[in-house]
Amino acid sequence: MRTLTSLIVTLAFSTTAFSENWARYRGENGSGISKDSAVPLTWSSGENIKWKTELPGPGSSSPIVWEDRVYLTCFTGYGGDLGANIEDLKRHLIAIDRNSGEIVWKYSVGSDPLTEDPYEGFLPEHGYASNTPVTDGERIYCFFGKGGVAAVSMDGKELWKKNVGGLHSQKRWGSASSPILLDGKLIVKAGDESRALYAFDAKSGEEVWKAEGSVLEQTYGTPAVHKVSDDRTDLIVAGTGEVWGVNPDTGKLRWFSEIGLTGNISSSPVINGNTMVLFGGFPRTMGVGLKLGLKGDATESSRLWENVDVKAYMTAPLFHDGKLYFIRDEGIACCADPEKGELIYEERLPFDGASRGKGKPFYASPILVNGHIVAVSRTSGTFVIEAKPEFNLVRTNVIDGDDGRFQGTPAVSGGNLFLRSETAVYCVGE
Repeated sequence: MRTLTSLIVTLAFSTTAFSENWARYRGENGSGISKDSAVPLTWSSGENIKWKTELPGPGSSSPIVWEDRVYLTCFTGYGGDLGANIEDLKRHLIAIDRNSGEIVWKYSVGSDPLTEDPYEGFLPEHGYASNTPVTDGERIYCFFGKGGVAAVSMDGKELWKKNVGGLHSQKRWGSASSPILLDGKLIVKAGDESRALYAFDAKSGEEVWKAEGSVLEQTYGTPAVHKVSDDRTDLIVAGTGEVWGVNPDTGKLRWFSEIGLTGNISSSPVINGNTMVLFGGFPRTMGVGLKLGLKGDATESSRLWENVDVKAYMTAPLFHDGKLYFIRDEGIACCADPEKGELIYEERLPFDGASRGKGKPFYASPILVNGHIVAVSRTSGTFVIEAKPEFNLVRTNVIDGDDGRFQGTPAVSGGNLFLRSETAVYCVGE
Protein backbone atom coordinates (compact mmCIF):
# COMPACT_ATOMS: atom_id res chain seq x y z
CA MET A 1 0.00 0.00 0.00
CA ARG A 2 1.39 3.39 -1.00
CA THR A 3 1.82 5.99 1.71
CA LEU A 4 0.66 9.58 1.31
CA THR A 5 4.31 10.71 1.36
CA SER A 6 5.31 8.37 -1.49
CA LEU A 7 2.29 9.47 -3.53
CA ILE A 8 3.18 13.14 -3.08
CA VAL A 9 6.79 12.46 -4.11
CA THR A 10 5.65 10.51 -7.17
CA LEU A 11 3.23 13.25 -8.24
CA ALA A 12 5.86 15.94 -7.71
CA PHE A 13 8.36 14.01 -9.80
CA SER A 14 5.82 13.48 -12.60
CA THR A 15 4.89 17.17 -12.64
CA THR A 16 8.54 18.16 -12.82
CA ALA A 17 9.42 15.57 -15.46
CA PHE A 18 6.72 16.72 -17.86
CA SER A 19 6.42 20.35 -16.78
CA GLU A 20 7.26 21.65 -20.24
CA ASN A 21 6.05 19.90 -23.35
CA TRP A 22 7.85 20.92 -26.54
CA ALA A 23 4.96 20.46 -28.92
CA ARG A 24 6.15 22.06 -32.16
CA TYR A 25 9.15 23.37 -34.09
CA ARG A 26 11.29 25.55 -31.76
CA GLY A 27 8.77 25.32 -28.92
CA GLU A 28 6.18 27.95 -28.05
CA ASN A 29 5.36 30.07 -31.13
CA GLY A 30 8.70 29.10 -32.69
CA SER A 31 10.55 31.29 -30.21
CA GLY A 32 13.32 28.79 -29.48
CA ILE A 33 13.11 29.68 -25.77
CA SER A 34 13.05 27.06 -23.01
CA LYS A 35 12.15 27.83 -19.40
CA ASP A 36 13.81 24.61 -18.24
CA SER A 37 16.76 25.27 -15.93
CA ALA A 38 17.67 21.62 -15.24
CA VAL A 39 19.19 20.74 -18.63
CA PRO A 40 22.94 20.09 -18.46
CA LEU A 41 24.97 22.30 -20.76
CA THR A 42 27.85 19.82 -21.02
CA TRP A 43 27.63 16.53 -22.91
CA SER A 44 29.72 14.20 -25.03
CA SER A 45 29.69 10.58 -26.16
CA GLY A 46 30.52 9.52 -22.60
CA GLU A 47 28.88 12.23 -20.49
CA ASN A 48 25.25 13.16 -19.82
CA ILE A 49 23.84 10.99 -22.63
CA LYS A 50 20.93 9.07 -21.08
CA TRP A 51 20.21 7.11 -24.25
CA LYS A 52 20.88 6.96 -27.98
CA THR A 53 18.39 5.49 -30.45
CA GLU A 54 19.31 4.55 -33.99
CA LEU A 55 16.73 5.75 -36.53
CA PRO A 56 15.34 3.76 -39.48
CA GLY A 57 16.44 6.49 -41.90
CA PRO A 58 17.68 10.08 -42.16
CA GLY A 59 15.79 13.32 -41.62
CA SER A 60 16.31 17.01 -40.90
CA SER A 61 13.15 17.69 -38.91
CA SER A 62 13.23 18.54 -35.22
CA PRO A 63 12.02 16.26 -32.43
CA ILE A 64 8.98 17.25 -30.40
CA VAL A 65 8.06 16.04 -26.91
CA TRP A 66 4.71 15.38 -25.25
CA GLU A 67 4.77 13.88 -21.77
CA ASP A 68 6.45 10.47 -21.98
CA ARG A 69 6.99 10.35 -25.75
CA VAL A 70 9.39 11.91 -28.26
CA TYR A 71 8.20 12.21 -31.87
CA LEU A 72 10.17 12.87 -35.02
CA THR A 73 10.15 12.06 -38.74
CA CYS A 74 12.55 10.33 -41.13
CA PHE A 75 12.51 8.68 -44.55
CA THR A 76 13.61 5.38 -46.10
CA GLY A 77 13.71 3.52 -49.41
CA TYR A 78 15.15 6.10 -51.78
CA GLY A 79 18.03 8.56 -51.95
CA GLY A 80 21.77 8.06 -51.86
CA ASP A 81 22.61 4.75 -50.18
CA LEU A 82 18.94 4.10 -49.38
CA GLY A 83 17.97 3.07 -52.90
CA ALA A 84 17.65 4.18 -56.51
CA ASN A 85 13.90 3.72 -57.09
CA ILE A 86 11.83 6.78 -56.20
CA GLU A 87 8.67 4.67 -55.92
CA ASP A 88 10.22 3.03 -52.84
CA LEU A 89 10.35 6.34 -50.92
CA LYS A 90 8.53 6.25 -47.59
CA ARG A 91 8.20 8.87 -44.87
CA HIS A 92 7.78 7.91 -41.23
CA LEU A 93 6.62 9.35 -37.93
CA ILE A 94 8.49 7.68 -35.06
CA ALA A 95 7.33 7.56 -31.43
CA ILE A 96 10.06 6.99 -28.84
CA ASP A 97 9.73 6.32 -25.11
CA ARG A 98 11.41 9.35 -23.52
CA ASN A 99 12.67 7.35 -20.54
CA SER A 100 14.19 4.32 -22.27
CA GLY A 101 14.75 5.50 -25.85
CA GLU A 102 12.82 2.50 -27.18
CA ILE A 103 10.91 2.98 -30.45
CA VAL A 104 7.27 2.40 -29.49
CA TRP A 105 5.63 2.63 -32.92
CA LYS A 106 6.17 3.84 -36.48
CA TYR A 107 3.59 5.37 -38.83
CA SER A 108 4.48 5.39 -42.55
CA VAL A 109 3.22 6.97 -45.78
CA GLY A 110 4.21 6.16 -49.34
CA SER A 111 4.92 8.53 -52.21
CA ASP A 112 3.80 9.30 -55.73
CA PRO A 113 6.85 8.94 -58.01
CA LEU A 114 5.19 11.22 -60.58
CA THR A 115 5.20 14.22 -58.23
CA GLU A 116 8.20 13.64 -55.96
CA ASP A 117 11.35 15.69 -56.48
CA PRO A 118 14.37 13.57 -57.45
CA TYR A 119 17.25 13.08 -55.03
CA GLU A 120 19.66 15.44 -56.77
CA GLY A 121 20.99 18.99 -56.67
CA PHE A 122 20.52 20.50 -53.21
CA LEU A 123 17.68 18.22 -52.13
CA PRO A 124 20.13 15.67 -50.57
CA GLU A 125 21.25 18.43 -48.20
CA HIS A 126 18.04 17.96 -46.19
CA GLY A 127 16.11 15.06 -47.75
CA TYR A 128 12.42 14.17 -47.60
CA ALA A 129 11.71 14.59 -43.87
CA SER A 130 12.42 18.22 -42.99
CA ASN A 131 8.98 19.23 -41.68
CA THR A 132 8.69 19.03 -37.89
CA PRO A 133 5.43 17.50 -36.57
CA VAL A 134 3.15 19.24 -34.06
CA THR A 135 0.88 17.83 -31.36
CA ASP A 136 -1.97 18.96 -29.10
CA GLY A 137 -1.69 15.91 -26.86
CA GLU A 138 -4.65 14.26 -28.60
CA ARG A 139 -3.16 13.79 -32.07
CA ILE A 140 0.19 14.21 -33.81
CA TYR A 141 0.05 16.13 -37.09
CA CYS A 142 2.60 15.67 -39.85
CA PHE A 143 3.23 17.55 -43.07
CA PHE A 144 5.04 15.14 -45.38
CA GLY A 145 5.38 17.50 -48.36
CA LYS A 146 4.09 15.78 -51.48
CA GLY A 147 3.24 12.83 -49.22
CA GLY A 148 0.39 14.92 -47.79
CA VAL A 149 -0.82 16.01 -44.36
CA ALA A 150 -1.77 13.40 -41.76
CA ALA A 151 -3.26 13.29 -38.28
CA VAL A 152 -2.10 10.32 -36.22
CA SER A 153 -3.45 9.09 -32.88
CA MET A 154 -1.19 8.97 -29.84
CA ASP A 155 -0.88 5.20 -30.38
CA GLY A 156 0.16 5.51 -34.03
CA LYS A 157 -3.12 5.05 -35.94
CA GLU A 158 -3.99 7.23 -38.95
CA LEU A 159 -7.03 9.42 -38.20
CA TRP A 160 -7.16 11.46 -41.40
CA LYS A 161 -4.95 12.32 -44.35
CA LYS A 162 -5.10 15.09 -46.98
CA ASN A 163 -3.24 15.84 -50.20
CA VAL A 164 -2.00 19.42 -50.63
CA GLY A 165 -0.63 19.23 -54.16
CA GLY A 166 2.27 17.97 -56.20
CA LEU A 167 3.80 21.08 -57.76
CA HIS A 168 7.52 21.83 -57.80
CA SER A 169 9.46 24.98 -57.14
CA GLN A 170 11.90 26.16 -59.76
CA LYS A 171 14.78 24.74 -57.71
CA ARG A 172 13.02 21.45 -56.86
CA TRP A 173 14.37 21.53 -53.31
CA GLY A 174 11.38 19.81 -51.77
CA SER A 175 9.54 20.90 -48.63
CA ALA A 176 10.52 22.12 -45.15
CA SER A 177 7.80 24.30 -43.56
CA SER A 178 6.36 22.85 -40.36
CA PRO A 179 2.65 22.81 -39.44
CA ILE A 180 1.30 24.70 -36.42
CA LEU A 181 -1.91 24.55 -34.39
CA LEU A 182 -4.13 27.55 -33.72
CA ASP A 183 -7.63 27.59 -32.21
CA GLY A 184 -8.47 24.04 -33.24
CA LYS A 185 -7.07 24.46 -36.73
CA LEU A 186 -3.97 22.93 -38.30
CA ILE A 187 -2.12 25.52 -40.37
CA VAL A 188 0.02 24.19 -43.23
CA LYS A 189 2.12 26.30 -45.57
CA ALA A 190 2.39 24.21 -48.75
CA GLY A 191 4.31 26.77 -50.79
CA ASP A 192 6.23 24.18 -52.77
CA GLU A 193 3.31 21.81 -53.31
CA SER A 194 0.50 24.23 -54.25
CA ARG A 195 1.63 27.84 -53.55
CA ALA A 196 -0.99 27.89 -50.81
CA LEU A 197 -1.61 28.25 -47.09
CA TYR A 198 -4.20 25.82 -45.65
CA ALA A 199 -6.26 25.62 -42.49
CA PHE A 200 -7.72 22.20 -41.61
CA ASP A 201 -10.05 21.34 -38.78
CA ALA A 202 -7.62 19.56 -36.49
CA LYS A 203 -10.11 16.93 -35.36
CA SER A 204 -11.87 16.06 -38.62
CA GLY A 205 -9.35 17.09 -41.28
CA GLU A 206 -11.97 19.16 -43.10
CA GLU A 207 -10.50 22.08 -45.06
CA VAL A 208 -11.57 25.32 -43.35
CA TRP A 209 -9.91 27.71 -45.80
CA LYS A 210 -7.17 27.98 -48.39
CA ALA A 211 -5.18 31.14 -49.27
CA GLU A 212 -3.12 31.10 -52.44
CA GLY A 213 -0.19 33.27 -53.48
CA SER A 214 2.72 32.91 -55.90
CA VAL A 215 5.05 34.53 -53.32
CA LEU A 216 4.87 31.30 -51.26
CA GLU A 217 7.05 29.45 -53.79
CA GLN A 218 10.53 28.66 -52.47
CA THR A 219 9.68 29.68 -48.91
CA TYR A 220 10.49 27.06 -46.30
CA GLY A 221 9.87 28.77 -42.96
CA THR A 222 7.08 28.11 -40.48
CA PRO A 223 4.29 30.66 -39.81
CA ALA A 224 4.09 32.44 -36.44
CA VAL A 225 1.22 33.79 -34.35
CA HIS A 226 0.85 37.40 -33.17
CA LYS A 227 -1.78 38.29 -30.60
CA VAL A 228 -2.67 41.90 -31.37
CA SER A 229 -5.40 42.23 -28.72
CA ASP A 230 -7.90 40.12 -26.82
CA ASP A 231 -10.17 40.02 -29.87
CA ARG A 232 -7.58 39.88 -32.67
CA THR A 233 -4.87 37.37 -33.53
CA ASP A 234 -2.85 37.50 -36.76
CA LEU A 235 -1.17 34.60 -38.51
CA ILE A 236 2.25 35.85 -39.71
CA VAL A 237 3.42 34.31 -42.98
CA ALA A 238 6.64 35.11 -44.84
CA GLY A 239 6.65 35.06 -48.62
CA THR A 240 9.19 36.07 -51.24
CA GLY A 241 9.33 39.87 -51.00
CA GLU A 242 6.29 40.07 -48.69
CA VAL A 243 5.11 39.41 -45.15
CA TRP A 244 1.40 38.73 -44.57
CA GLY A 245 -0.83 39.25 -41.54
CA VAL A 246 -3.67 36.75 -42.10
CA ASN A 247 -6.98 36.37 -40.29
CA PRO A 248 -6.68 32.78 -38.97
CA ASP A 249 -10.47 32.31 -38.94
CA THR A 250 -11.01 33.11 -42.63
CA GLY A 251 -7.63 33.09 -44.41
CA LYS A 252 -8.23 36.68 -45.52
CA LEU A 253 -5.38 39.18 -45.63
CA ARG A 254 -5.50 41.81 -42.89
CA TRP A 255 -2.23 43.50 -43.80
CA PHE A 256 0.92 43.02 -45.84
CA SER A 257 4.36 44.57 -46.05
CA GLU A 258 6.73 44.46 -48.99
CA ILE A 259 10.27 43.58 -47.91
CA GLY A 260 13.69 43.34 -49.51
CA LEU A 261 14.00 39.59 -48.99
CA THR A 262 13.67 38.26 -52.51
CA GLY A 263 14.63 34.80 -53.70
CA ASN A 264 14.09 31.77 -51.48
CA ILE A 265 13.43 32.25 -47.77
CA SER A 266 14.46 29.34 -45.57
CA SER A 267 14.14 30.96 -42.13
CA SER A 268 10.99 31.53 -40.06
CA PRO A 269 9.59 34.78 -38.64
CA VAL A 270 10.28 35.25 -34.91
CA ILE A 271 8.11 37.54 -32.78
CA ASN A 272 8.70 39.43 -29.54
CA GLY A 273 5.84 41.67 -28.44
CA ASN A 274 4.89 43.76 -31.49
CA THR A 275 8.24 43.30 -33.24
CA MET A 276 9.03 40.65 -35.83
CA VAL A 277 12.43 39.72 -37.30
CA LEU A 278 12.88 37.66 -40.45
CA PHE A 279 16.07 36.47 -42.13
CA GLY A 280 16.65 35.06 -45.60
CA GLY A 281 16.83 35.94 -49.26
CA PHE A 282 19.08 34.79 -52.05
CA PRO A 283 21.44 35.81 -53.53
CA ARG A 284 21.16 38.95 -51.36
CA THR A 285 20.73 37.65 -47.81
CA MET A 286 19.59 40.14 -45.20
CA GLY A 287 17.43 40.66 -42.16
CA VAL A 288 14.32 42.79 -41.68
CA GLY A 289 12.58 44.10 -38.59
CA LEU A 290 8.87 44.90 -38.76
CA LYS A 291 6.25 46.41 -36.48
CA LEU A 292 3.15 44.19 -36.35
CA GLY A 293 -0.59 44.58 -35.81
CA LEU A 294 -1.34 47.02 -38.64
CA LYS A 295 -3.91 47.10 -41.47
CA GLY A 296 -3.87 47.16 -45.27
CA ASP A 297 -0.67 48.08 -47.09
CA ALA A 298 1.77 48.44 -44.17
CA THR A 299 4.96 48.57 -46.24
CA GLU A 300 5.97 51.97 -44.88
CA SER A 301 4.31 51.95 -41.46
CA SER A 302 5.67 48.52 -40.47
CA ARG A 303 9.30 49.04 -41.46
CA LEU A 304 11.79 49.21 -38.60
CA TRP A 305 15.00 48.25 -40.44
CA GLU A 306 16.66 46.22 -43.17
CA ASN A 307 20.31 45.23 -42.76
CA VAL A 308 22.69 43.00 -44.70
CA ASP A 309 24.81 42.50 -41.55
CA VAL A 310 22.00 41.34 -39.26
CA LYS A 311 21.13 38.19 -41.17
CA ALA A 312 21.35 34.45 -41.67
CA TYR A 313 20.42 32.38 -44.70
CA MET A 314 19.17 29.13 -43.13
CA THR A 315 18.60 29.70 -39.42
CA ALA A 316 16.17 31.76 -37.34
CA PRO A 317 17.17 34.15 -34.52
CA LEU A 318 15.87 34.36 -30.96
CA PHE A 319 15.02 37.20 -28.57
CA HIS A 320 16.39 37.39 -25.03
CA ASP A 321 16.47 40.31 -22.56
CA GLY A 322 15.95 42.90 -25.26
CA LYS A 323 18.63 41.52 -27.58
CA LEU A 324 18.58 39.41 -30.73
CA TYR A 325 20.89 36.40 -30.96
CA PHE A 326 21.66 34.42 -34.12
CA ILE A 327 24.27 32.38 -35.95
CA ARG A 328 25.41 33.48 -39.39
CA ASP A 329 25.77 30.81 -42.03
CA GLU A 330 29.55 30.95 -42.14
CA GLY A 331 29.75 30.12 -38.41
CA ILE A 332 29.67 33.56 -36.79
CA ALA A 333 27.79 34.11 -33.52
CA CYS A 334 26.04 37.48 -33.40
CA CYS A 335 24.10 39.72 -31.05
CA ALA A 336 22.08 42.71 -32.26
CA ASP A 337 19.61 45.39 -31.19
CA PRO A 338 16.26 44.10 -32.55
CA GLU A 339 14.62 47.54 -32.61
CA LYS A 340 17.38 49.25 -34.62
CA GLY A 341 18.87 46.31 -36.50
CA GLU A 342 22.38 47.18 -35.33
CA LEU A 343 25.09 44.65 -34.49
CA ILE A 344 26.42 44.52 -30.92
CA TYR A 345 28.98 41.78 -31.55
CA GLU A 346 30.00 39.24 -34.19
CA GLU A 347 32.47 36.48 -33.29
CA ARG A 348 33.64 33.54 -35.36
CA LEU A 349 33.04 30.15 -33.77
CA PRO A 350 35.90 27.61 -33.73
CA PHE A 351 34.34 25.07 -36.09
CA ASP A 352 36.16 23.10 -38.77
CA GLY A 353 34.26 24.72 -41.66
CA ALA A 354 32.98 21.38 -42.96
CA SER A 355 29.36 20.55 -43.63
CA ARG A 356 29.68 17.20 -45.46
CA GLY A 357 27.77 18.54 -48.42
CA LYS A 358 27.04 21.60 -50.51
CA GLY A 359 25.02 23.43 -47.88
CA LYS A 360 25.81 25.82 -45.05
CA PRO A 361 27.58 24.72 -41.82
CA PHE A 362 24.44 25.44 -39.72
CA TYR A 363 20.93 24.14 -40.52
CA ALA A 364 19.53 23.95 -36.97
CA SER A 365 18.35 27.21 -35.42
CA PRO A 366 19.72 28.21 -32.00
CA ILE A 367 17.63 27.84 -28.85
CA LEU A 368 17.88 29.43 -25.40
CA VAL A 369 18.47 27.04 -22.48
CA ASN A 370 19.22 28.16 -18.93
CA GLY A 371 20.61 31.57 -19.95
CA HIS A 372 22.73 30.15 -22.78
CA ILE A 373 22.46 29.99 -26.56
CA VAL A 374 22.66 26.39 -27.75
CA ALA A 375 23.71 26.33 -31.42
CA VAL A 376 23.96 22.97 -33.20
CA SER A 377 26.28 22.80 -36.21
CA ARG A 378 25.99 20.13 -38.88
CA THR A 379 29.35 18.45 -38.25
CA SER A 380 31.39 20.36 -35.64
CA GLY A 381 29.37 19.86 -32.47
CA THR A 382 27.09 22.09 -30.41
CA PHE A 383 28.26 25.51 -29.27
CA VAL A 384 27.10 26.81 -25.89
CA ILE A 385 27.30 30.61 -25.71
CA GLU A 386 26.38 32.83 -22.78
CA ALA A 387 23.26 34.84 -23.65
CA LYS A 388 24.71 38.26 -22.87
CA PRO A 389 25.70 41.21 -25.07
CA GLU A 390 29.36 40.35 -24.43
CA PHE A 391 30.47 37.26 -26.35
CA ASN A 392 31.47 34.28 -24.22
CA LEU A 393 31.76 30.80 -25.73
CA VAL A 394 31.35 28.53 -22.71
CA ARG A 395 32.05 25.20 -24.39
CA THR A 396 31.70 23.03 -27.47
CA ASN A 397 29.95 19.67 -27.02
CA VAL A 398 30.87 16.94 -29.50
CA ILE A 399 29.33 13.48 -29.87
CA ASP A 400 31.89 11.19 -31.47
CA GLY A 401 31.06 8.23 -33.65
CA ASP A 402 28.00 9.64 -35.41
CA ASP A 403 28.57 10.04 -39.15
CA GLY A 404 25.20 11.72 -39.72
CA ARG A 405 24.83 15.47 -39.97
CA PHE A 406 23.04 17.22 -37.10
CA GLN A 407 20.40 19.31 -38.90
CA GLY A 408 17.37 19.44 -36.60
CA THR A 409 16.79 22.07 -33.93
CA PRO A 410 16.83 20.41 -30.45
CA ALA A 411 13.79 20.03 -28.20
CA VAL A 412 13.80 20.62 -24.43
CA SER A 413 11.51 19.09 -21.82
CA GLY A 414 11.68 18.01 -18.19
CA GLY A 415 15.41 18.50 -17.67
CA ASN A 416 16.33 16.80 -20.95
CA LEU A 417 17.53 18.04 -24.31
CA PHE A 418 16.64 15.90 -27.32
CA LEU A 419 19.12 16.13 -30.15
CA ARG A 420 18.84 14.36 -33.50
CA SER A 421 21.27 13.62 -36.29
CA GLU A 422 20.53 11.95 -39.61
CA THR A 423 21.22 8.57 -38.00
CA ALA A 424 20.18 8.78 -34.34
CA VAL A 425 18.37 10.72 -31.63
CA TYR A 426 20.00 11.44 -28.25
CA CYS A 427 18.55 12.24 -24.84
CA VAL A 428 20.86 14.63 -22.98
CA GLY A 429 20.34 14.77 -19.23
CA GLU A 430 21.90 14.16 -15.87
